[in-house]
Amino acid sequence: MLEPLKIAVAGLGRMGWIHAQHVGELAKETGACQLVAVADASAERRQKFIDAHGASVPVLSSVDELAEAKLCHATVVVTPTEKHREHATRLIRAGHRVLVEKPLTGQLAGDREFAAELDAHHPQALMLAFQRRFDEALSFARELMQSGAIGPVFKIYSALEDSGPAPNGYQSDGILSDMSIHNVDEILWLTGQLPEAALAVGSRTYSHRLTTCTEDFDDAVLFMWFPKQAVGELTAQVQVTRNHVSGYRVESAIFGEKGHIRLGRFAQRPHEVIVEAYGPRFQPDPLVQRIFAVLPDQPGQAEFVARFGKSYKAEVAAFVECCRAGTPFPITHRDGLRAQEVIAAGMRKMLTCADGSRIGS
Repeated sequence: MLEPLKIAVAGLGRMGWIHAQHVGELAKETGACQLVAVADASAERRQKFIDAHGASVPVLSSVDELAEAKLCHATVVVTPTEKHREHATRLIRAGHRVLVEKPLTGQLAGDREFAAELDAHHPQALMLAFQRRFDEALSFARELMQSGAIGPVFKIYSALEDSGPAPNGYQSDGILSDMSIHNVDEILWLTGQLPEAALAVGSRTYSHRLTTCTEDFDDAVLFMWFPKQAVGELTAQVQVTRNHVSGYRVESAIFGEKGHIRLGRFAQRPHEVIVEAYGPRFQPDPLVQRIFAVLPDQPGQAEFVARFGKSYKAEVAAFVECCRAGTPFPITHRDGLRAQEVIAAGMRKMLTCADGSRIGS
């Protein structure tokens, strides 16, 4: 019988707490893992963790200290994006396999350099956190699509809309790199291919005025065109914004020649995600409908946790099992690089002025 995986969490921001919580829950539920350390450079965040958990888990002050402590050989890296490469590299060289929160580095050049380094020396060391691939509702929609339920697919739409701006002090490399990378990976996963062209449109509309976070835009759309195939053309659209003031919105739609699949509706009850497939016009009843429960909202909790909490937990469970079995990860640095390549291609044709003002102003 395999021993429990000893695992650490580096970074105690909002996602670090989520991952630490899930490691603890999996330890109790399955016995497959054990949280043996956490690390953060902030004395305030370290004390907050100690206040909540007592002395049950060692609390370290740096990734270097974690690497040198030799308490484990698996770590979830949830430090600021600008530190992902440095911290992941330090741990990998100390013998760790790492789960790194998206994005890989936040910059195309950095992604390319880091991916090349990993391919050359540590090709199986890093799993990238794209939790949507572990989402039950999206996986079901993908199965419907692949079964041919709506015929050949010609368009995919994916929206991610926050109800407010990024938090004060949040470090963002741009709304497309920071937010749409999830949507882009979703589309690449659904289609199994890369687009041949991309175009982005960005604007500074409202919520950028409400935060100290410096971000290029607070609203953006990314268009993608895929290579022509025997079944015709395939296009995709991604919409991201910090301006959906009525609440967190996550929706996807897959359009085929015989109908469409819809995942999520903002007007639905908040504790469920509906996936339904409809046939051609004049067929009012859905071909398929399934409802997936999500977690309840908690006071002070980030709005995305209720929607994707189960997915984050399943993601950590997959990381744990791959580490225990010594098998390749289902998502790697290569997936992060591919998504960033698509975003960068769209940004190169961005339809806006560099300062975010309207053309002609």
